[in-house]
Amino acid sequence: MTLEWRHVIVHSADPAALGQWWAEALGWVVVHSSDDEFAIRAEPDRLPGLEFVRLEEPKKAKSRLHLDFSPDDQHAEVTRLVALGARRVDIGQGEQSWVVLADPEGNEFCVLAHRRQ
Repeated sequence: MTLEWRHVIVHSADPAALGQWWAEALGWVVVHSSDDEFAIRAEPDRLPGLEFVRLEEPKKAKSRLHLDFSPDDQHAEVTRLVALGARRVDIGQGEQSWVVLADPEGNEFCVLAHRRQ
């Protein structure tokens, strides 16, 4: 038996708005949109993707899963993401080489210091 990883599901109050934010942040394409779901991928036929699914319940605590990203230039990428609407957050990480940000709905993610070679 084999498994194919299709999506990371992100619960959202506004799937289209949050999904569009992530599509712009990542440079990904929209592959599905409805009132309750919004899916994006790096390329239309490339998996896995991110799928944003409506959940009326507000976020209550630190995310139990978050994404890490490796940029060419951490400072430039953090600046760009903050300009798009991300915000810096403190989840108790202390002084680290990575920067913790939250998307417009408060989902945490990290921008690492540099790409691994």
